[in-house]
Amino acid sequence: MKERMEYLVKTLNEAAKAYYQFDKEIMSNQEYDKLYDELCALEKETGIVLAQSPTINVGYEVVSSLPKEHHPSPMLSLDKTKEVTALESWIGDKEGLLSWKLDGLTVVLTYEGGILSKAVTRGDGVVGEVITANARTFENIPVAIPETGTVTVRGEAVITYSDFEEINNRILESADGAELAATYKNPRNLCSGSVRQLSSEITAQRHVKFFAFSLALGDGGRFAYRHEQIKWMQELGFETVENQAVTRENMAAAVEGFARKIESFDIPSDGLVLIYDDIEYGRSLGSTAKFPRDSIAFKWQDELKETELREVLWNPSRTGLINPIAVFDPIELEGTTVSRASVHNLSIVQELKLGIGDRIKVFKANMIIPQIAENLTGSGTVSAPEKCPVCGADTMVKDESGVKTVHCPNPECPAKKIKSFTHFVSRNAMNIEGLSEATLERFVDEGMISKFADIWKLDRWKDKIITMEGFGEKSYNNIQSACEAAGHTTPARLLMALGVPGIGSANAKMIAKACRNKWAAIESLSVDQLTAIDGVGDIMAEGFRAFFDDENNKIQVAELLEVLNLDETYEESGEQILAGKTFVITGSLVHFENRDAAKLKIEELGGKVAGSVSKKTSYLINNDSTSGSSKNKKAHDLGVPIITEEEFMEMIK
Repeated sequence: MKERMEYLVKTLNEAAKAYYQFDKEIMSNQEYDKLYDELCALEKETGIVLAQSPTINVGYEVVSSLPKEHHPSPMLSLDKTKEVTALESWIGDKEGLLSWKLDGLTVVLTYEGGILSKAVTRGDGVVGEVITANARTFENIPVAIPETGTVTVRGEAVITYSDFEEINNRILESADGAELAATYKNPRNLCSGSVRQLSSEITAQRHVKFFAFSLALGDGGRFAYRHEQIKWMQELGFETVENQAVTRENMAAAVEGFARKIESFDIPSDGLVLIYDDIEYGRSLGSTAKFPRDSIAFKWQDELKETELREVLWNPSRTGLINPIAVFDPIELEGTTVSRASVHNLSIVQELKLGIGDRIKVFKANMIIPQIAENLTGSGTVSAPEKCPVCGADTMVKDESGVKTVHCPNPECPAKKIKSFTHFVSRNAMNIEGLSEATLERFVDEGMISKFADIWKLDRWKDKIITMEGFGEKSYNNIQSACEAAGHTTPARLLMALGVPGIGSANAKMIAKACRNKWAAIESLSVDQLTAIDGVGDIMAEGFRAFFDDENNKIQVAELLEVLNLDETYEESGEQILAGKTFVITGSLVHFENRDAAKLKIEELGGKVAGSVSKKTSYLINNDSTSGSSKNKKAHDLGVPIITEEEFMEMIK
């Protein structure tokens, strides 16, 4: 029995080390919880607790080169349950607050004299890392507050699912994109890696948001109840974690309410937190060696379904990374039918001992993302492909910090080309409607497209296209019209479309602006000139220069310039009439092509665009001002004016 406990301690600590120190996931949260619960049961049965047991140790040991600092008081973990009845029993006859348990990185912000003076991560609960410069780039925190005393706010730094998808696509464009994407395979990992960067410019590109959940020191002592603290933090300009007042009587309904929201909730959450509303009562209960007694975590009861593994697909990406995807007999989970789950990398395939025909258990992580929880058969017959499934080139396996990934090294692999073309025609790039990935794949397979410029030479293949299955004269004409319209473009869009490592839409616009919209100036920028541009660091600059020094890329760009009509006109920025104002945009637009276009206009005039409504929001732009959307509701609650596009256009005349 002691040998089993030693094994569990070693296995759990290795998983925690990978997760917290290196932002890598070597086992699922569900598997970790299962082993952790087994260890707890063995400790209770034997009365033995080993020195390195994760049941008495919290957080990660700080090992990066960021400055370290002791917390004034320990930041303990929370005890947890998966039963609503346990929450009802725990709250008893008291009142509490039930809120999301956000899945990010806990950060403590300290304000002195109304100014953000320090930000420290939770670390191991005793010692954290100082990340003050990085915290100042969080999208929604106030760097100054209307309070002159010492105020210490605890909260969770997070990256939303929608931002994660966009950022992950951008990461895949970088020089180390394949390895980084394998590392940052979920928003929590990406957030932790972003918050703990040595360069705040990288943090600034990751759209990190902060949601406050408590006051730690200073003026927090003036309040008797948690809900008063929450209200005061909102008045200071913080966005707070959504919460609801609860008692034993309405606990089940409140938990059910949160459960209904989670499928469309954009912020990663791995459960709920219940805390006593009466602060003094909660403090009087004290704490154990690891857990405070004034709060408890509720973990979602994962719905597990057993099914049979039919296939493991190996899906090549534009960067050459080949991702494993498990295909299984369809099952109903959390109200939807699922038949696929990403297995992330070769290491997890091997750890699960996957084999075709194996009986596996599948769940939705945080009730959203399908994952394999357990392999009941464990035949282990699935191995990494020796050949790229698209081009047939010999694959290679990379081992980065213990995580194995499969790659196609062939620079001419059609999969890389398809993904490159898909990026090239995407909305924020050349914006060519009608050229879906499936259509591009057919055109590439038929030899009609091999380089970007070929997209504007499809007229050579008209007779063939109109006779292809699913096409006709109308489809051909629609594609031609879309290409013609997209051919009138800007240097910023072209730069974004080319897939230069690390260059996303925002950086492309900044670089074009710095070059006064002249393409010749853009492609001849030196590393020193690039790093002088706001938001461009050394790695990005070197990747940029290497891209434009490559002979094949030079030919691609030269051929594109022959078929494109670049609008290189440049206007000096006018009066910054929106300086100091923050906008949130929601709903459909009429005057602007899309939200990115509206955002660009606001930024040109000195304003800022945020993703969510807060006390700092100046205006919410919504053409349906009477809708019952969450953004409208929050704007009404905070007294934020809701204006239509028409009213916005009047404002900037």
